[in-house]
Amino acid sequence: MVIITVVLFALFLLIMLAILDFKLGRKKHLAEVEHDVFPKRKSNISLFTDGGTLFKHMYDDLREAKEHIHALFYIVREDHISKEFLSILKEKAEEGLEVRLLMDWGGSFKFKKETVQQLKGSGVEVYFCHPPKFPHLFYSINERNHRKITVIDGKIGYVGGYNVGKEYVGQDSKMGVWRDYHLKVTGEGVKDLQFQFLQDWKDDTGIDLRENNQYYPPLTPGEITHQFIPTNGAFLTETFVSLIKKAKKQIIIATPYFIPSDELIKELFNALNRGVKVSVLVPQKEDHLLLRDAGFNYFPALMQAGATIYRFYYGFYHAKVMVIDEEICDIGTANFDKRSLFLNHEINCLIYDSEFVQCVLHEIQEDMHNSEVLTPDYLKKRSFLAKGKQRVAKILSPLL
Repeated sequence: MVIITVVLFALFLLIMLAILDFKLGRKKHLAEVEHDVFPKRKSNISLFTDGGTLFKHMYDDLREAKEHIHALFYIVREDHISKEFLSILKEKAEEGLEVRLLMDWGGSFKFKKETVQQLKGSGVEVYFCHPPKFPHLFYSINERNHRKITVIDGKIGYVGGYNVGKEYVGQDSKMGVWRDYHLKVTGEGVKDLQFQFLQDWKDDTGIDLRENNQYYPPLTPGEITHQFIPTNGAFLTETFVSLIKKAKKQIIIATPYFIPSDELIKELFNALNRGVKVSVLVPQKEDHLLLRDAGFNYFPALMQAGATIYRFYYGFYHAKVMVIDEEICDIGTANFDKRSLFLNHEINCLIYDSEFVQCVLHEIQEDMHNSEVLTPDYLKKRSFLAKGKQRVAKILSPLL
């Protein structure tokens, strides 16, 4: 009995220390974080919703690089898809190009030290983002760099939801088809992706290359007006709220994880009350414990207020998209969840071009065609286990 009491006390103490660590870490984070917003730019933008097609184009562009390659990913696996990616980086570095690779410490935790040494041996500069550090160890473990940015010669940029690995081309038998949205950018906006990469490079290496003109070649304006919005665990709520408030007819939110803040859920109800049609598109499958079930803490009330919830069943849905009134769309790395809102470092692209938005809507309509509409009857029939996971997810939502 004494042993059990000691163990329970130790567990309680550990939980209290973790909560204190998290709160102090968050307070320090908010005191230091800056609200960075890039200006509106004009670029040419292509949309990719298939991993195989994306990687073919990206790898071809990487092979054509002449001066430098900068790549940042939350996850880089060690499989045949990532092997090709890493081989290209090594080949270009051996040709004399500057090649820099950032990977998130948490997302790419399983990346082998031997592979890092091989990359460095070929001349690739490799660093991991946000390794855990004192004094706020627990908080720093949770504060991840979730951005996915690739910049080639300062002239071509890629940004969006895809990481590097076989599941992202639909070759994971558990996940099946992987549905995601990623952008290729040429034109003025590339300078902002370049600056953001170099900002992250400085944060994680201490090396400041942001003002080096060799990384900012002259760029010709494109046809599409857009704006990159980087967020560092703060200010994303304000961006999403601003978009929701603009809506007069329709809001579509596509996200793998639906765990909004109180402010966001309030604005969605406000939109519904003023007659705006609200649609939420989420996956039927889960790739992380509790994340799928967390959405059910919000779905019933939204449905009762008039929202439609679609659950994508044709594989796994990982896209991060918001469309407002067929006029504005937001595509990027941020999920509609509290981790992206309050912890992760993200980057989103607001696109102000009705023709491009129509292309996005065409893809979303295909996604909805491969989805089922959530019904009140389904909610009633959910299992005891599923409802239990939902309750646990509610408690842990700040970390989800």
